[in-house]
Amino acid sequence: MTIDLSPLYRTSIGFDRLAGMLENANRSEGVGYPPYNIEVVGDDRYQITMAVAGFTDEELSIESKQNELTVLGQKADVGDDTERKFLYRGIAARNFERKFQLADHLFVKGARMDHGLLHIELYRELPEALRSRSIAIENGSVFENHS
Repeated sequence: MTIDLSPLYRTSIGFDRLAGMLENANRSEGVGYPPYNIEVVGDDRYQITMAVAGFTDEELSIESKQNELTVLGQKADVGDDTERKFLYRGIAARNFERKFQLADHLFVKGARMDHGLLHIELYRELPEALRSRSIAIENGSVFENHS
């Protein structure tokens, strides 16, 4: 499935990042390792949970840069794999790189490992200028003529 974004470009300025996100989502649709959940855990709070069984804290890295969160898993070389004989090997032990596009003003609060699950906590913090504010209505003529 392809999406034609040319009508968007005719009337909008600065949405090229959105187009890039759509193209990246289309390309990475088939990647399913490692499995993950994205959860809303409160007002302006989210959590990504990734199943990373077999990885240690030292084999995982998390980086947040320019609205993109990257989780990288690099398995340490295990020398005893040649000596081991598996009847069935269902636990994946391969390297991975998983990228998430973050909305503006969404930040990583922290990460923790718990029983083979990596939990990444995110929160949204709007700058004061973008927050809604209430405007008081006053009686009388308070505005001066600035002509």
